[in-house]
Amino acid sequence: MELRLDYDRPEEGPGSGPLTVGWFLAQDKGAVLYDPPERVVIRPPNKAHAKSASRCPAVIQLESRYFMVKCPFDLHIGFQRDDKGKPVLVNRAGASSPIRSSKLNEVLTLVSEAEWRFPDRPTIQLHLPYYFVADEMVYLTQLAAFAHYRPDPLPGTIFGGRFPISIWPRPLMWAFEWHEPKKDLILKRGEPLFYVQFEGMDPSRSVQVVEAERTAELQAYLEKVSGVVNYVNQTFSLFKAAEGLRPKRLLVAKSRE
Repeated sequence: MELRLDYDRPEEGPGSGPLTVGWFLAQDKGAVLYDPPERVVIRPPNKAHAKSASRCPAVIQLESRYFMVKCPFDLHIGFQRDDKGKPVLVNRAGASSPIRSSKLNEVLTLVSEAEWRFPDRPTIQLHLPYYFVADEMVYLTQLAAFAHYRPDPLPGTIFGGRFPISIWPRPLMWAFEWHEPKKDLILKRGEPLFYVQFEGMDPSRSVQVVEAERTAELQAYLEKVSGVVNYVNQTFSLFKAAEGLRPKRLLVAKSRE
């Protein structure tokens, strides 16, 4: 299915200039915990030599097209089954955990066992308030932070995903498939959690990410498309209907004055 959106791009005209993507948080509560997305830039000390990888145009092009979302929490989680065989998460940090046990379930969820892709690989979801939006056709791809080295690798893989933020803005979550559930999952605040990549109609255009206002129009549109995953299996089938409800402009850059 080919989707075409012809939204106005004030002062520029469609298809010119950088591809502009807006990000915002679902709410202001606890906003200080969540760092803005950052462009992936890895610059080693050796950049004086003309043939250094840090000066390679291909490397620079690749890095410029990925943005990093950092982990907002310190987590040390284990997996086990209770005396009835039910899968449960265990807060290994105990009393020293930065997150109160009563609040942990608000940010971390163990997916129902019936919904795991493989019976021996538990799936968990870390809930995040990040949204991305655009006023022309843009697809977001969420993927692992592949360019950042972890001395202690995660005991599994993340669920990636790809969807059009221009008509289907939705909160991102970090979904993890636990390949080795006997090994604990350790996440540290400030470390790369995942990358996002943005694709428009013209792959040669650069991408800029700006903080967006949660305008009344944007909030109203989010209400129309939110939560439908609980009622239908194939949410992508609703894209045409969503396109018909979408106002021309959703992205308003936040003023810092």
